[in-house]
Amino acid sequence: MRSIDRIKEIFAKHPTPRSRELVAAGVPRSEISRRLRAGQIRRIARGVYSLPGYQEQSEHASLLAVSRRDQRAVFCLLTALRFHQLTTQSPAEVWIAIPNKARPPKLDYPPLRVVRFSDQSLAAGTTTRQIDGTTIRVTGIEKTVADCFKFRNKIGLDVALEALREAHTSRSFNRDAFWKYASIDRVANIVRPYLEALACTQSSLHSCAR
Repeated sequence: MRSIDRIKEIFAKHPTPRSRELVAAGVPRSEISRRLRAGQIRRIARGVYSLPGYQEQSEHASLLAVSRRDQRAVFCLLTALRFHQLTTQSPAEVWIAIPNKARPPKLDYPPLRVVRFSDQSLAAGTTTRQIDGTTIRVTGIEKTVADCFKFRNKIGLDVALEALREAHTSRSFNRDAFWKYASIDRVANIVRPYLEALACTQSSLHSCAR
């Protein structure tokens, strides 16, 4: 089998392999460098590669690049909102949460926006998803909305309110879970009037008057 065919076979199984995985599959590092120079593969992060055009084809390519470099990273705030389709925002940076004392990952791509969470906040409401064979960690819908109110000075109150409106209309939105995470983030009193206003708007005038 030609080396380029072997490389394409590897990328067909895993669109964003790391260099050590390519080497383990029988592709020498010199061959990786040669294919990079020829434009037949691309480096999307340090030690992480894709075929040309993959970044444009995959909406979550940047998330994969981060997760492949640092499996501890938790996608949060604007990136999590985008992932859950709760915002019209299209952030230029990938937002990740890390522990207070942890060092942020160093990546060539994509640009990162790092937010530090307490251990309790970081552990609460984090879910895992599979994308192209890679496990990513992202805050769930309810935790993401609560975090938006906690960090409203960073992302804007208008973004937090948009997220709350979108989440509130979703059938998967769990109010009890949301209050739990809002309490952990210490924003329950801040978000309460907004959530009550939404409930009132969606109710009949007779119900609101009671």
